[in-house]
Amino acid sequence: MYQAKAYSVASATSPFHSATIERRDPGADDVQMEILFCGVCHSDLHQARNEWSGMMPTVYPCVPGHEIVGRVTKVGSAVTKFKVGDLAAVGCMVDSDGVCPECKAGLEQFCSNLTLTYNFPDQHLGGVTYGGYSDSIVVKEHFVLRVPANLDLAGAAPLLCAGITTYSPMRHWGVTKGKKVGVVGLGGLGHMGVKFAHALGAHTVVFTTSSSKVEDALRLGADEVVLSKDANQMAKHAGSFDFILDAVAAPHDLNAYLNLLARDGNLTMVGAPEQPLPVSVFGLLFRRRSFSGSLIGGIAETQEMLDFCSAHNLVADVEVIPIQKLNEAYERLLRSDVKYRFSIDMASLQSE
Repeated sequence: MYQAKAYSVASATSPFHSATIERRDPGADDVQMEILFCGVCHSDLHQARNEWSGMMPTVYPCVPGHEIVGRVTKVGSAVTKFKVGDLAAVGCMVDSDGVCPECKAGLEQFCSNLTLTYNFPDQHLGGVTYGGYSDSIVVKEHFVLRVPANLDLAGAAPLLCAGITTYSPMRHWGVTKGKKVGVVGLGGLGHMGVKFAHALGAHTVVFTTSSSKVEDALRLGADEVVLSKDANQMAKHAGSFDFILDAVAAPHDLNAYLNLLARDGNLTMVGAPEQPLPVSVFGLLFRRRSFSGSLIGGIAETQEMLDFCSAHNLVADVEVIPIQKLNEAYERLLRSDVKYRFSIDMASLQSE
């Protein structure tokens, strides 16, 4: 066991502050990493402020962060895929049982014995797991990803959540050249959805409530932008989409988007509104449309996503911040005042 520097929060209403946490010494199948960059996900904010208390209550002190990119500093004796000095990454998961049907299918994110990167029972040290707002982390080799050398590291960090969350459903539902794909919401998730849909060769349409986002959507790779408050613009696309990715976490009219699907079209939610959203069953019945959700992706698919990003030179659009500006970043995140993800330069932690 060793001491690591971190930024933690002591309660739902207290600010982040510098702290010292305990990490386990690397075991035979573990990889230890120096963390170079960590993305700031909106779920970090929900967890830090205990806004998911009914589903996943926060245990304090809490160290969030599950978009981690770093450099390997130690490897266990049984590790074969990594060596000291390699670039590596960790996403939302750090362990699973490895034997259930989900794990055997490469869908570790659906394992009933999954261990999340932070605020989950820590089977090694007791207490809960601590995330990437830290200078180092120790993770089982199976849950460590290779980072292609050509990717900008600050922009690569959010790929470990925002990237795989949008890539996985597109692969599952067969997004490719010749398909018409919609992306609802242009934020941390949505902007990656646009990049992936474009890179996969689909005709990509962004739906936004803000005319100020039109230019940016086109820059990111959209072929068209629809202002969703304009009924005439929406009506022009009725019954024409093969796939729509909905990245909006606020209450909104799902049926307006279900009606845009073609026969056998699918709408997948990756945004997570706190309140239930009504769905008109008739909108699904008459064109055999489907409505589904998706949760990150398995380890093999996450590596596939990183390699796809390498081949297409894709990373998230980020604003790099020192960790000392984390509290300010959370307030800005609430105002959607970032394009499109904060990425913490963890070198700034060394000055604490």
